[in-house]
Amino acid sequence: MKTKILNVISVLFALLMVHSGLNKLFNYIPMPEEMPEEILRVMEAFMQIGWLFPLIAIGEILGGILFAIPKFRALGAIMLFPIVLGINLHHAMYAPEGMIIALIVLAIDGWAIAENWHKYLPMIRQ
Repeated sequence: MKTKILNVISVLFALLMVHSGLNKLFNYIPMPEEMPEEILRVMEAFMQIGWLFPLIAIGEILGGILFAIPKFRALGAIMLFPIVLGINLHHAMYAPEGMIIALIVLAIDGWAIAENWHKYLPMIRQ
């Protein structure tokens, strides 16, 4: 039962990441009309760096797909970690109302990393 629940959570997390990446590439969810000026400035800065959003989007899509496949979940989790950390920092600094969801996403990714810690150890052992 525990495995089934964790697999469902993993697939939902993976779908969230893939959806988020696809939205960054294709903009099929419109931005809210009213946004604080500080967030607009940050988004404008991101847009000035033309390659940044596509890079993040591809990372989210690829990481989400890998996360959904149990054999590659460790790779997907470690790929998504910098993106998830950036999401949390963004919410902590500019949009604290979304912090709860960002923390849940961080917890799921952190769980996957902790669960697969033994797969990362060979990279740091000598």
